[in-house]
Amino acid sequence: MSKRQSLFLFFAALVISGTIFLQMAIYAVSMLGGWNAKFNLVVVCHSWLKAAGLSSLEFALDALVIFTLFFTIWHISSQLIHTARMKKRLEQYREKKLTNELNQTYNNEKEDFIIISHPAPMAITMGFVQPKIVISTGLINLLTNDELKAVIAHEMYHKANRDPLKIFILSLCASTIGYIPILKCFNKQYRIIQEILADEFAIKKQETSVHLGSALLKMLKVGTAEKMPFAYASFADTSVNYRIEYILNPLKNIQMKIPLKIALISFAIFNMICAVFIYALA
Repeated sequence: MSKRQSLFLFFAALVISGTIFLQMAIYAVSMLGGWNAKFNLVVVCHSWLKAAGLSSLEFALDALVIFTLFFTIWHISSQLIHTARMKKRLEQYREKKLTNELNQTYNNEKEDFIIISHPAPMAITMGFVQPKIVISTGLINLLTNDELKAVIAHEMYHKANRDPLKIFILSLCASTIGYIPILKCFNKQYRIIQEILADEFAIKKQETSVHLGSALLKMLKVGTAEKMPFAYASFADTSVNYRIEYILNPLKNIQMKIPLKIALISFAIFNMICAVFIYALA
């Protein structure tokens, strides 16, 4: 696993989805504002449909564009609402003394850690602009001091890398542009790689994998909290099998492979879109 692989997956997904989103946005503006989108891909599709005697399919194309754009807006709005509600709940369960102690321990001028009173073991990183690491008292009571430090180091990697924001962007692309299946693969594999890189960071920080491995096994044995309806990076609910394999043998190179069939289908769809757009500009 490498940072380079992670960056490739993230930016490849942005390029693919960004091209399609841009075309749909231009078309939506042209419909609503009467702007001349002569070279827009969807407008070219309209003209081709008319030429083929399939003008009725124009309405289906319009519906697809409108649905995608509205679904994107709904997804983003839902994310913001759920995140705001969660922040209010965190304030109700906040353990102020423990929160202050942990922030002072790590010499943070800003409040990077939030301790909440909750019996279930939980360690997540949430927030887009200023990510916070949320730890439950259930986790503190479950783990030893060294195990807790390993979990904190893991989450600090997610915080420094702004993984909650990146995870949300990739999940948004994968859900709204589902007709390019490789985006779902990128989303899944990005999460796996980031979890292993976070484990690697924690292991290097402690110079041993013992504490991280025992913390992960304890949380899996007890059971983790239910998944929440917003983007976050969690310690123990993602890529467990890959992570255990890496912890047992850190020197082993775990390769992520994209299914050939999915890659070919996605490549064909994306190339077709690009070819039509280039034809329109010509």
